[in-house]
Amino acid sequence: MIDRTKNRLRIGDGNMLLLWGYTSLAVTALTLSVLIITGHPASNWLWFLIWIIGGSASARICRRRDCDSTVRTYIDNITSGLWSLVGSCAILITAICLIMMLAGGKDCWVAMLVFGLLIVGIAVAIQGIIIKEKSLVAGGSVGILCGSLVMCFAIGGISISIWWAFPLIAVSFLLMLIVPGHILNYKARSLCSKN
Repeated sequence: MIDRTKNRLRIGDGNMLLLWGYTSLAVTALTLSVLIITGHPASNWLWFLIWIIGGSASARICRRRDCDSTVRTYIDNITSGLWSLVGSCAILITAICLIMMLAGGKDCWVAMLVFGLLIVGIAVAIQGIIIKEKSLVAGGSVGILCGSLVMCFAIGGISISIWWAFPLIAVSFLLMLIVPGHILNYKARSLCSKN
């Protein structure tokens, strides 16, 4: 079943990874630039652009893909469930962080950084295990390592500097989403040219 799923790769199967990867990379660069130029912590609200851009574009891609696809496999359902769970967790963690900030004046936004690296890394690695794609497992492992590092720093009270955190985010999303996305699209193109 997994071999059949891998063998029916279509051109663009890595596009969702590329969408979220490039969006995260661009917003990371934009947020860092604005933070350096202005020095104002309100620049961090730019992180919500990942949700706005990624969420709206994902909905369009999913709608188009569902129209094109007549058959959904068990693996398709597992993948959809996995990423729905990750999205639900992101909404929940964001809501908790907002409530704590607005109601109690507590800044716990580092939880979103840990989520973006650790939880997304776990989901990417699981996706790689499901479809037997080594680039996803390797990229997800990088995210897991980086997220664990940030979590340990936060719990240990060690300062998280923009000078190392932002490059860490960029490299993680490059290896977790962008590289595997291009690899999946390359494999799909190769498979289509053989058929």
